[in-house]
Amino acid sequence: MKKNDQDKTNINSDIASTRDFETDKIKTTNVNILLNRVRLDQKRTLKKRIIFVLILATMVSSLGVYFII
Repeated sequence: MKKNDQDKTNINSDIASTRDFETDKIKTTNVNILLNRVRLDQKRTLKKRIIFVLILATMVSSLGVYFII
């Protein structure tokens, strides 16, 4: 009985090591993809900041015109 259990354990460990090897292959990513993602994120944040500043400037100028008139 013990011998059969040991064989199953060895087979399971071999399968597990093979799966780990396959997942390591899958998880690799290209550095260029990551850099492009960072650039796109920077462009988005810049656009958001510009829009926020324009809206803020419009509100301040409209309030200034309202209180002058």
